[in-house]
Parts: sequence; structure tokens; C-alpha cells
Amino acid sequence: MFQKGFNHQVRRFNLKKLYLLVSLAYMLISTGCIAVVVGAGAGAGTFAYVDGQLSRTYQASYEKTFAVVQGILRDLEQPILEETTDGTQTTLRSERSDGTPITIRVRIIDPEWTEVSVRTGHIGVWKRQISEQFHEFIAERIK
Repeated sequence: MFQKGFNHQVRRFNLKKLYLLVSLAYMLISTGCIAVVVGAGAGAGTFAYVDGQLSRTYQASYEKTFAVVQGILRDLEQPILEETTDGTQTTLRSERSDGTPITIRVRIIDPEWTEVSVRTGHIGVWKRQISEQFHEFIAERIK
């Protein structure tokens, strides 16, 4: 008798956990995962650093963010060597004066949010500090 009641409580507890997990997943899907990342990181200046790419989301339109990135490259006298776009993101390939390659991806999140990813250096020898500095320039100009 006791075992049967205990199993019922465990089953109810597991169902509550499952319901919570499904509710959380639904919330993330319906509001968009990026909303959670943006809310958690945009104000604090948080970066995501994955495979040599330093990414940050900015509260600005794609057009404004892209113009800021182009202006920074122009001011740093870093020519755009290649530009590719697929309608939702544009990737720019440039080179610093010391020959270090830099790749910048500007991606539309929604009309008021844009993600910028910066990769500086050769594969395996990424220069995170330079990418962080580029993001500082963006944040300063995008205000």
C-alpha cells in the first residue's frame, strides 16, 4: 500500500517536472531563443565566443549596424576584400595592416536587433582581444 502511494507521488512529481520543461521549451520557441540571449546579455555587454568568433547582439537595425561596421573598417583603413550576403546576413572579409585576416558577420535577428560576429586571425590562432576591441568600437558608435 505504501509503495503504491509513493509511486503515485513520484509519478506526479515527474509529470510536474515534464510540464515545466515543456512550458519552458514552448516559451523559448514562441519568443525566440535569441530573446533570452538578448535579454541576458545585451545590457551587460556579454559576448559569446565560439570557434574563434566573438559574437554580440546589438539593439539596432541591421542597416545601422552594417553602416557602423563599414565605417569602422574605413576608419581603420582596413579594405573590404570580400562581401557575401544571403538576405539575412552579410559576411565581410578584410585584412588588418599587419596582414591579420578579420571576418565580420552581421546578421538580422529581428527589425530592432542585430548580431555581429568578429573573427580575427588565422584558424587556430585567433586574436580574441582584437575582436573584443572591434566590438567596443561598434558599441560606442551604435549608441
